[in-house]
Amino acid sequence: MIRWYRIFKNLDNAKKAVPLHHMQLIIAKGRKICLAHSNSGFHVVDDFCPHLGESLSKGNINFLNEIICPWHSYRFNLKTGEECQGRTPNLAVHQIKFDDTGFYVGIKD
Repeated sequence: MIRWYRIFKNLDNAKKAVPLHHMQLIIAKGRKICLAHSNSGFHVVDDFCPHLGESLSKGNINFLNEIICPWHSYRFNLKTGEECQGRTPNLAVHQIKFDDTGFYVGIKD
């Protein structure tokens, strides 16, 4: 089951809070997640790198739509969560939806 959490009033508020090529740490249901804004839109992944646990919201986004861990430069596809070289487990990827009532992140129970 997916539980939806409203994190912004609307899409415009999300774009102001997390500009293009930036990320933000968000806590939803007690879980640290990273909201990333790339050329392909918004994406949500778990905030910790599966390699050694560093916060991915401290990293960067590259032109390949990957989030890059700030410690050891492991790269994860923002759409699939896959690490580009298969060196570590994949990231959990979460859903996003937005409508007239708000901008939501979906977290699986």
